[in-house]
Amino acid sequence: MNSRNDDPSRRPVTTTTGIAITTRAKKSVVTAFACWLFGGVFGLHHLYLHRDRHAFVFWCTLGGYFGFGWVYDVFRIPEYVRDCNEDPEFVDKYKEMLRRHRKPEYNSKRFFASIMVAFLFGQVFQIAIPEDIFGGIDWTFLHWGVPFFIALGVWTVGNIGREKGCLWHCLLASYAVYPVKYVMYDETYTLLTTAMVSGLIFDTFSKQWVLEPPKRRGKIERTVKLVGAFTIYLSFWGCFMFFNGTIKDEDGGEIPVYEAVTNFLASPWWTDLKQALHDTWQYGQHHGWYETWKEILDSMDVDGERNSYKVLGVSATASQGDIKTAYKKLSKEFHPDKAKNEEDRVAHSQKFMEIQQAYDNLSKLKASRRRRNKKFNDDL
Repeated sequence: MNSRNDDPSRRPVTTTTGIAITTRAKKSVVTAFACWLFGGVFGLHHLYLHRDRHAFVFWCTLGGYFGFGWVYDVFRIPEYVRDCNEDPEFVDKYKEMLRRHRKPEYNSKRFFASIMVAFLFGQVFQIAIPEDIFGGIDWTFLHWGVPFFIALGVWTVGNIGREKGCLWHCLLASYAVYPVKYVMYDETYTLLTTAMVSGLIFDTFSKQWVLEPPKRRGKIERTVKLVGAFTIYLSFWGCFMFFNGTIKDEDGGEIPVYEAVTNFLASPWWTDLKQALHDTWQYGQHHGWYETWKEILDSMDVDGERNSYKVLGVSATASQGDIKTAYKKLSKEFHPDKAKNEEDRVAHSQKFMEIQQAYDNLSKLKASRRRRNKKFNDDL
């Protein structure tokens, strides 16, 4: 018996123009539009159509530079679906393009998109480099990694869809042009110039048609690659915030975030929190987690009972009569009408409301317990 992979109908078939076509599950235009509408800013429709690089660019640029790519895609989705499904109409059109052009023609939208993404990647890596000496090391030498990420941005955009190209041409161009930073003295112009030259070199020497049908990777492989790439991207933003970000203190001075984090980890509040967590863990190990959870709920005073006893100045064992007596006494003492001036009236009013709320809360809790106890006794 032949396996599924041995079925000739599922094998790639190469046409006379060199294009390989294979049978695969069809994607729906309606579903693609639904993904575009509800998650298109994050490239959900591209994920659905197995355009993972396109989706990653959308993630990094918030929908193709703040939604511009998302809006543009509403006109492109039908073609994306035909491409994914290898629709005969799309394949015929693609074969005609191959016959007419030995390599993909210049596309201004793709070219400028590659420059913008390359600029973004280079800039994000650049701002992630610590400006100050950290750990006794001057990290400015990492600036020579900027050309790599510029080339990576060009290559990423250049390999979306039915076009592809190698990384080496744009990478060599990036490193060849990047030293102009010592002439321009402006990082923005340096990044832009490097990105433009890298994009031109890729467009001139690297890009070519994709003749094989795009492979549909497994869900695990796709997830690992996308999550890994996005984690690296977010880590650069995290480095920027940690090493180069600042926060203002009470006097308006700026403190580096990494110093603020170090001071926080040495603060009494954090030390007490760590000790409390350690004690909770130890208590749970010895008494069980159910008892630990009960203790946590009691300490949180979710029903306000402990605070109510504190407001009325009575113990937790006080009877309803004791609670009522304390309530009457405090109500008379802090009644707003007994205030001598307007400032005291405001304080008395606030205290009077706290007393009233505390009494109502305890009365309600005790009444509820009496009902439960009565029901339990009746059931017996």
